[in-house]
Amino acid sequence: MSARAIFIRRHYAYYMESVKEETNTQRRTVKEYFLLFSKGVGMGAADVVPGVSGGTIAFITGIYGELLNAIRSVNGEAVKLLLRFDLKGLWKHINGSFLLVLLAGIGFSVASLSRLILFLLDNYPELLWSFFFGLIVASAIVVGKKITSWTPAVVIAALAGAAIAYYITVATPAQTPESYWFIFLSGSIAICAMILPGISGSFILVLLAKYEFILGAVKEIRLDIIGTFAVGCVTGILVFSHVLNWMLKHYHNITVALLTGFMVGSLNKVWPWKNTLQTYTDRHGVVKPLVQENVLPTEYLQITGKEPYLMYAIVLAILGFLLVYLVDRFTADNTAEA
Repeated sequence: MSARAIFIRRHYAYYMESVKEETNTQRRTVKEYFLLFSKGVGMGAADVVPGVSGGTIAFITGIYGELLNAIRSVNGEAVKLLLRFDLKGLWKHINGSFLLVLLAGIGFSVASLSRLILFLLDNYPELLWSFFFGLIVASAIVVGKKITSWTPAVVIAALAGAAIAYYITVATPAQTPESYWFIFLSGSIAICAMILPGISGSFILVLLAKYEFILGAVKEIRLDIIGTFAVGCVTGILVFSHVLNWMLKHYHNITVALLTGFMVGSLNKVWPWKNTLQTYTDRHGVVKPLVQENVLPTEYLQITGKEPYLMYAIVLAILGFLLVYLVDRFTADNTAEA
């Protein structure tokens, strides 16, 4: 098969997938909207944890393409419909029902589960990281299967993605200003990472020294900070979604390989057993880890004096892996039946 024929085939497949997603959106039942809400909850929970990406959850649950299309639809045409007060046409154009339900799930998760996840991070980090480790391993396999041809360029993209993600996980957080312009910039950068499978928007905020600052603003309902951060998020995601969609359409295998590499490289961050080398004191006077190294579970107790929970960790890692496997299989079966 010629290179041109392969390109046309891939482009057509991507187009048909988008059309199928739009068609399925119109046919969603109450049960399907509840499932979509649940996927939003999963994305929100993942985005709260530094090291895990909500984009990974969107990818493995089969809504990634529809999410990008919905975000891209907030464009000039949407503005024209709004100015004409054609609210029904605008709602249909931006796939409003999909976005509303998904964002409601994400918002509900951030508001209700963030405290639980932060509690687990503080008290049982080995177990939480183990679950996410298994989840990301399976996610990398699932996403990697979407690569149809392993050319040298695709291999290089996968290695580059792994290297970039690994570097991000070992980078040391910097001291940064709390000015509005930097909060806006932080939102723009973090939201791009949040929709990239394998790159954690929360961890980007950690590197920018704005993770706890933003969470604190949410808890304290500081509307000026929340609003500035939200505007930055909206700006960043509207611009980046067009770039990512273009890459998936024209360089599908290279882009997917890059995303797969991101996931593999991020495994360094979610390794459950770590030894803290340097700490810092946050604005509330709480000592937090700054620089950490991965250690073997057999050495963890000796080095840190903490219980490694090895058997529980293995079980949770397997559960995380099986969760992604079952979601992928369920999604694939539904796609085949559609």
